[in-house]
Amino acid sequence: MAQRIGLGGFLMRWAFALILVAGTYNPTNYSFVSWAFGEDTQFGPPIVIVGLLLLIGWIFLLKTTFDALGWLGVSLGGALFAAIVWFFIDLGWLSVDSPTTKSWVILIIISLILAAGMAWSHIKRRVTGQYNIDDMNE
Repeated sequence: MAQRIGLGGFLMRWAFALILVAGTYNPTNYSFVSWAFGEDTQFGPPIVIVGLLLLIGWIFLLKTTFDALGWLGVSLGGALFAAIVWFFIDLGWLSVDSPTTKSWVILIIISLILAAGMAWSHIKRRVTGQYNIDDMNE
């Protein structure tokens, strides 16, 4: 029997997704893109190794997310989060006048969708009682 995910399990998946997303690019100078494409950067093995590790992480998360949610689920998730951001802006709780704020909002939304994709089988099983074929092998 597969274990239950719980809030802690979802938060761990979100933390992993957020580290991958923000580690690849974020509006600060602390990301792979800033490091690899900086003016003073010497291209070499460390950049290639980190780039390949990030690529492996992205492939894993994207495949898992699209296998679980499909294009429709990912699109609906993006639309839902866009509507929530719009609602927060409308209430005055969020301002996206700054490009930095816009970037962080988009990065957080991407990481939440990826985390939902990683957790979807567990959530679906808890809500419906249905197992995915892959879950039966655990």
